[in-house]
Amino acid sequence: MAALPDARPALPPLHGAPLALLTVAIGFATFMEVLDITIVNVSVPHIAGSLGVSPQEGTWAISSYSLASAIMQPLSGWIGRQFGEVRAFCMSVFLFVLMSMFCGMATSMPMLVVGRLLQGAGSGPMVALSLSLLLNNYPNEKKGLALALWAMTVVVAPIFGPILGGWLTDNYSWPWIFYINAPVGLLAVIATWLLLRHRETTIVKTPIDKVGLVLLVVGVGCLQFMLDNGNDKDWFASPLIITLGVVALVCITFLIAWELTDKHPIVDLSLFRKRNFVIGVGVMSVGMVGFFGINVVYPLWLQIVLDYTASWAGLATAPVGILAFVFSPLIGRNIDRLELRSVVTAAFIIFAATSYWFSLFPNDASFQQLLWPRFIMGIAIPCFFIPLNQVFLSGLKPDQIASASGLANFCRTIAASISTAVTVTVWQHRGDYHHAVLAEHLNGGSHAAHNWLQALGGDARAWEIIDTLVTRQSLTLAVNDVFLGCAILFVAMIPLVWLARPPFGNVAATPGH
Repeated sequence: MAALPDARPALPPLHGAPLALLTVAIGFATFMEVLDITIVNVSVPHIAGSLGVSPQEGTWAISSYSLASAIMQPLSGWIGRQFGEVRAFCMSVFLFVLMSMFCGMATSMPMLVVGRLLQGAGSGPMVALSLSLLLNNYPNEKKGLALALWAMTVVVAPIFGPILGGWLTDNYSWPWIFYINAPVGLLAVIATWLLLRHRETTIVKTPIDKVGLVLLVVGVGCLQFMLDNGNDKDWFASPLIITLGVVALVCITFLIAWELTDKHPIVDLSLFRKRNFVIGVGVMSVGMVGFFGINVVYPLWLQIVLDYTASWAGLATAPVGILAFVFSPLIGRNIDRLELRSVVTAAFIIFAATSYWFSLFPNDASFQQLLWPRFIMGIAIPCFFIPLNQVFLSGLKPDQIASASGLANFCRTIAASISTAVTVTVWQHRGDYHHAVLAEHLNGGSHAAHNWLQALGGDARAWEIIDTLVTRQSLTLAVNDVFLGCAILFVAMIPLVWLARPPFGNVAATPGH
């Protein structure tokens, strides 16, 4: 039976140095968690070589983390109610730090996978609970700024992950990508606990929804595993992928029906009855497909076609964070004065324009040419994430923030996984198509092909060189197709933004403040 809410008086919001310290502590913890999603990516070859496995097996260090994190994210609200949000956040960060150390000390791939699974389990509730703790302890007039600072860490961290991961791996060794979490996480736990231990949220003990929990773990686990491994296994040509897809569909379907009728649901799906929550999360998730897709294929194209190193590919990607960092607090401070739907519309226009700009680049584009569209795209990031977070949180009670943020974060995670799977697959298939079309013109009757062969000596080696050039060109044409598709997707999202209904202000205003 659920416990009755405490009758404790509402404490005043934090101000001054305590508020600044809380923001830094929670911000760095959130940055650390989101950073770990991408920091491992560039280190997979080093990890695989060190542990004596293939690069394909090395990707388990990525997929195991994302699988566990995706399962735990929808449980954020329930965990916060059961243990208190302050205690749950500190526990999550401590588990994340402990498992980071375990991963760094891994001597085998199974040991690393277990560590990454438990690390992902710790990370799942962290982002949602961090937003709830910030909003519940900020003054009402500064909640927009809190939302902006939180969104800035969530958005910028994945951009700098590959750069930091490549630098640590090249200059030290791959375990250091995990060891750096320890000091940051421990300081975040200590600061958060000292500041908020007397501000614990109401604890509501409810029976564990065992059926819902099993359906969630199996359904989401199968879905995430399918998305992470589908491309390597040729999607539905693989019996394993088909099986995972069917199991995921059945379990998630039953999960939705069960959670909507159970007295003590483990996932609060009633939030989807709120119009702004559905529109905000839906638009953010679909927009995330385009945004994340660009950030997946862009560095791959740089390394495979333009022969960039991992570090240089990271540097070519990073400029998108500069204007995002500058504009986030500006939007946060003025969020109650802005027409949020217009701001998001502007973001989609900038995303679409820069994506189209990228779709025009040849395979000999210079580093300077590539920087400008990435730099300008940075303006759109805070204009996209911050207003949509405000939209889906509008009208919710303080005790609903963790559940809402957890579900939104889960949808973003699944959208990112779908984006990775779809964009990489489309890029490969379009590359094969363009290669076949270009190869049709390479025959003895082609004057241009004949001249190239003569210039290269006319032997088998000449054909190999020409095939390499054709492959590079076909992959560039294919990545141009992906960028163009993302541009179209961004434009298509604009009408959906206007389905949200104002007012959007006073997000999660806490009574008594």
